[in-house]
Amino acid sequence: MSVNMKGKSLISINDLSLDEINSIFDLSADLKKKLKNGVPHKYLEGQTLGMIFSKPSTRTRVSFETGIYQLGGIGMYFGPTDLQLKKSENISDTAKVLSRYLNGIMIRTFDHQDVIDLARYGSIPVINGLTDLLHPCQVLADLFTILEKKGKLKGLKLAYIGDGNNMAHSLLNGCSKVGMHISIASPKGYRPNEEIVNNALRNAKVMNSKIEILDNPEKAVKNADVIYTDVWASMGQESEAKERRKIFAPYQVNEKLVKHAKEDYLFLHCLPAHRGEEVVNEVIDSPNSVVFDEAENRLHVQKAIMVLLMQK
Repeated sequence: MSVNMKGKSLISINDLSLDEINSIFDLSADLKKKLKNGVPHKYLEGQTLGMIFSKPSTRTRVSFETGIYQLGGIGMYFGPTDLQLKKSENISDTAKVLSRYLNGIMIRTFDHQDVIDLARYGSIPVINGLTDLLHPCQVLADLFTILEKKGKLKGLKLAYIGDGNNMAHSLLNGCSKVGMHISIASPKGYRPNEEIVNNALRNAKVMNSKIEILDNPEKAVKNADVIYTDVWASMGQESEAKERRKIFAPYQVNEKLVKHAKEDYLFLHCLPAHRGEEVVNEVIDSPNSVVFDEAENRLHVQKAIMVLLMQK
């Protein structure tokens, strides 16, 4: 481990240095190898991770709970009704109390400010498991997957097609930090947060990479090494789903669209996928698709994050 991240929180990829990102990837590869070879790696023996879920999840809960167990620790699940968070107790008091019991907190919630406040008022590492603004753990796993498959990140082009949501935001943060080019194609009115785009442009200038925000999927995908998409209506947007299906229909990742990418492109999706909407079976089930390797890597990358932040 070449950098000291002990005690830090992970709220956004943009808060990480390139050395810290590379350290996460190096440790992820080592932990993955150890697990495959049956080598014990109980680096967090006796430690407890509190897992706060305001939003339900398959991959986030299973990967974090399995990960802390494999590292020798214990995961405690708190659902939407299990804590008094922001109900009968303010978030600063909750953060201070949990810091006396736990060694780390992972939170998956709607309001990004909740993660910021938990980290601000608590004294233990806080890991952002997803907010409506960002999804850093997913994108770190995505970048690690691309690195595994392509052998490098810098200079590759990633095309993101769809809603300018938390995935688009964290991909902008992540790609600009590691020197990848990123082209995002979204309908007008559904583009990424302007502040995040501007910050990514500053990162890209340092790394000599390019960022494009477009409304033309074919142009975004042209010569792409990686194609990425996400659901058109995220959790909490169910009432908009019907309208969004009409607006996003031209942004479907299908056989015609992917022909504009490089022949050996990788297809990524954070899952769950709405097959037949944002992506067709012929793409997500194709040899170019690495969505299940990507899902598996959530486990290895999040284990690395926990070790680096929670190690004694």
